Amino acid sequence: MFTVVGEALVDLVGEDGGSTFTAHPGGSPANVAIGLARLGGSPVRLVTRLGEDPFGALVRGHLESEDVGVDAGEADGTQTSLAIASLEGGAATYDFRIRWDVQDLAEVEAGTVALHTGSLATALPPGAGAVLDLLARTSERGRVTISYDPNVRPTLLGSPQDARAGIEEIVALADVVKVSDEDLAWLYDGEADADVARRWQASGPALVVVTRGGDGVIGLTAGVEVERPSRVVDVADTVGAGDSFTAGLLDGLRRADLLGGGRREALVGVDEQTLAGVLDRAAAAAGITVSRAGADPPTARELDEG
Repeated sequence: MFTVVGEALVDLVGEDGGSTFTAHPGGSPANVAIGLARLGGSPVRLVTRLGEDPFGALVRGHLESEDVGVDAGEADGTQTSLAIASLEGGAATYDFRIRWDVQDLAEVEAGTVALHTGSLATALPPGAGAVLDLLARTSERGRVTISYDPNVRPTLLGSPQDARAGIEEIVALADVVKVSDEDLAWLYDGEADADVARRWQASGPALVVVTRGGDGVIGLTAGVEVERPSRVVDVADTVGAGDSFTAGLLDGLRRADLLGGGRREALVGVDEQTLAGVLDRAAAAAGITVSRAGADPPTARELDEG
């Protein structure tokens, strides 16, 4: 089983250069959960926060239609969160209306091989504290692979200096970290992303992966460093591309039998050929997503045929 912890919300996506918005279920962790479910192979559970309102019903219905199990918390008057995405030249910028107040997160279910989190769930109080506590407990037990994507949202994080310590704390708890070059450029202005990735990897993770858009991807462990090209596609928009990459990355690691606490040493010692194959599959997933509108990750069949 994959367990994903984090926000599920409604994206109000504007037309490119226009003023009309359409409601789509979204949220980075929710997108990862759907991406994993479409790729198959393992059940997927999303621990999140949804209101009992029309937006919440939209999100829940979408997740369940994709075979994602939903733990949405107690019904206590919470309103479902919103992210307003404006498109310009295919690139999305966001304005958020978010409430993230999960509390006392239970241990991951038996049978979970990987726990993924990131984005707003690890940055916004009060829920971020509960997520950090869960990660610390899970890391201490050593039975589950922890995956983290900071998916930086500068408008909600204050300054880079304010954000770094919290992000680096979670990086040190994780086994797999995926981050974009844009995230690193905001966090560490002027530093080469590969240098930051090496520093992060030395702090704890077995694997750190940096996505660079059209410039490809780099993945590194203590022993190997692999750089792979991105897929050349006609871009419709970039919504959900990073989340599809993360889902493809985790699914690729599952297919290579590199997930779960008992496979930590195998993940640490992954060879270049295996890592290159995992990165290529993840890049292919992202490439398919950017070729069509919205956060629409591929199925395993689409990847196999692509």
